[in-house]
Amino acid sequence: MKKKSILLSNSDYKFLNTHLEKSALSDYNKNKLMDEIKTATLFKDHELPEDVVCLNTETRIMDTENQKEFIFKIVEPAMADIRNQKVSVFAPISIALFGYQTGDIINWEMPDGIKEFKILEVKKLVNK
Repeated sequence: MKKKSILLSNSDYKFLNTHLEKSALSDYNKNKLMDEIKTATLFKDHELPEDVVCLNTETRIMDTENQKEFIFKIVEPAMADIRNQKVSVFAPISIALFGYQTGDIINWEMPDGIKEFKILEVKKLVNK
């Protein structure tokens, strides 16, 4: 089965390429993301589909193992604030979902092992 390429806006593509090396990701996740960026389908910022996980989106996901749902906002590292559900774009869960769409199922290495998540809903943030 052919792996789906991630979808990125031109500005997110540039942001990731500029900041990825400085991120604190594990080598596994950093290399996986670099590979995904290389094969990404790029869009003009205003043409990226609305349901793609990207910077400044609110995402609702479900852990497929236990059906537990989570909601969080993906923001630039300086804006991260876990109390307000704002997670850095370079957090493991953000990187796992970045560029995927509603309905996609993703496997990613988290601090407690490989996890599988389903994206239930993606909304653009009005107030960043």
